[in-house]
Amino acid sequence: MTNLLLRKVGKSFGAFEALKGLDLEVVSGELVALLGPSGCGKTTTLRLISGLEMPTEGQVLFDSRDMSGVEVQQRNVGMVFQRYVLFPHMSVERNVSFGLRVRGTPRDEIEQRVSEILKVVQLEEFRFRFPSQLSGGQMQRVAIARTLITNPSVLMMDEPLANLDTKLRGEMRTFIRSLQRRLKITTVFVTHDQVEAMELADRVAVMFSGRIAQYAAPQTIYHRPASVEVARFIGAPNLMEAKVVRNGGATAISTGFGTLEVGDVHDHADGASVTAMIRPEAVIVGPDEGAEAANVRRGRIAKVDFFGQAITYEIEIDGAILRADEMSNRQLKVDDPVQVRLERERIWVFPGGGHHGMQA
Repeated sequence: MTNLLLRKVGKSFGAFEALKGLDLEVVSGELVALLGPSGCGKTTTLRLISGLEMPTEGQVLFDSRDMSGVEVQQRNVGMVFQRYVLFPHMSVERNVSFGLRVRGTPRDEIEQRVSEILKVVQLEEFRFRFPSQLSGGQMQRVAIARTLITNPSVLMMDEPLANLDTKLRGEMRTFIRSLQRRLKITTVFVTHDQVEAMELADRVAVMFSGRIAQYAAPQTIYHRPASVEVARFIGAPNLMEAKVVRNGGATAISTGFGTLEVGDVHDHADGASVTAMIRPEAVIVGPDEGAEAANVRRGRIAKVDFFGQAITYEIEIDGAILRADEMSNRQLKVDDPVQVRLERERIWVFPGGGHHGMQA
């Protein structure tokens, strides 16, 4: 297992700065997802780790060894790409063993390692099939097996599930996570899919414009994003400008639809401008009982979206829109009067203000 460290890494292509002072540590045996929009520097980061590109500044270290000038072949890294790049004229067995054959590995050892890795990726019965006879998920497992059979010290995966349908993506996420935990291989996984990153990763690095905006566990990224930009990218529609106030001794914020008690405002003083967020699944919707209490507001259903298992409501409260997600065991109608309750501990106050207003 390998500890991976990027220290103040920058990469320029002419006048364009693809990466800007990037600091990233991937602990030995950890799976880290690089998450961000197209062009944010995710794939460039992978290419620097692999040695396909060299940094303009900074260091890439494997177990404290500076890899500057170390060629791709000497880094012992494995790459799995979005496209499977399998040899169509070779069987599964021959595709998987290709790297070992190129290295001149003895035939008996190749046979043993191919059998072992095909068992790991659950493709034993397909060893004599050709790529054209496989499903997308099976082809991706062949590509993973071909990479793992060479025992790489670092595994890198660049949007490997992008070409699969929704069902297969879910199955492959489960498979990859289970495999990575079993092998305990240091892994960097590139994706622009928030669900993929949250499900797979031990930690997530959210990237924008060549920088890491937040690096934390998936639960922290989801419930406590570091900025409005991160919150919006991971899909947090209930964002509101607010000010810190005191409400009878309670910690509270003043928002577009009244004063809300919150669990914590961090180090912000009274009157400080902040950003507040509450996730849609934390908004509790009930019948309008005609009374308001702390963090309870009356409103009406402005929009209903049915997604099968879940329903999304847009609720108008004093001219502002609050979004609520719940399981579809009932369905309210547009213009139904409702009450919403916002749990104080589920309201996250950002360590900084914003100028973005309420989001629906």
